[in-house]
Amino acid sequence: MVGAIDMCATATATYKANFPDVHVVTGRLEEVAIATFKEKVGEVDILLASPECRNHTCAKGSAPRDEASRATAMQVIEYARELGPRWLVLENVVYMRPWSRYPELKHGLEELGYQLKEYTLDASDYGVAQKRRRLFLVGDKARQPAQELAKRLGRRKSAKSILDKPGTWKTSPLRIARRAEATIQRAERGFRTLGDEASFLLVYYGSDGSGGWQRLDRPLRTVTTVDRFALVEHGADGPTMRMLQVPELKRAMGFGDDFQLAEGTRRDKIRLLGNGVCPPVMERVVRSLTDRRTIPARS
Repeated sequence: MVGAIDMCATATATYKANFPDVHVVTGRLEEVAIATFKEKVGEVDILLASPECRNHTCAKGSAPRDEASRATAMQVIEYARELGPRWLVLENVVYMRPWSRYPELKHGLEELGYQLKEYTLDASDYGVAQKRRRLFLVGDKARQPAQELAKRLGRRKSAKSILDKPGTWKTSPLRIARRAEATIQRAERGFRTLGDEASFLLVYYGSDGSGGWQRLDRPLRTVTTVDRFALVEHGADGPTMRMLQVPELKRAMGFGDDFQLAEGTRRDKIRLLGNGVCPPVMERVVRSLTDRRTIPARS
């Protein structure tokens, strides 16, 4: 890694903590002098880009979309033109595809000489304990990218695999007066299916018809930028409940124990993780482009 740009100070502080020798800029892409940035970072082989996604995703509901925010994706063309990497990877939500300017974005990259390929990948197929479907648009100036990426063989990791040991975190009784009725109803649906002494997760929003809960023997549903999951367990005095904690969500994203999050509030950290890219998936995508066994070196 040689350089990074993000307008979120928590994100750039986290990046600097994990890559202390990297030139990191906190600011808007369109306000960064790319030529100056290039002088700082030197030669760039691959550009990894994750443009703003909130105004593409269905998570925003029926709220109006900010077209100016969406248009930050077009900066990928400008940075690819100025930095001149052989390879690029653009990651975003799958809802970016219907965006009216998406064909223009692809055409602009093709005019720079990139041969493009789209993948829609689920993180749970690549060793991550989370169902997370994302669009990856990859480009290579020297050859056509692979038609498809092989999935990891074997059983998918479950939500149970990310949980800390019982007793690590404080819990509270599930059935207490201040608990929201909707939360109790979600839990009751889980008990009716799995039994009164079952452990499972409550899911606080979504429209997949799951009833507001999910089993622990399946990958976690998509981690978002806000608290979404609570663990229900059987206790000596009845069922208990607690929210999933930052270390557990970090595992659900596929980050290793050595990955450092910048100082900040719990909300800051969860937001950062929910905006992240699962490392095992990005690693698989990058290796598909750069593996020297199958791709000739640049002349």
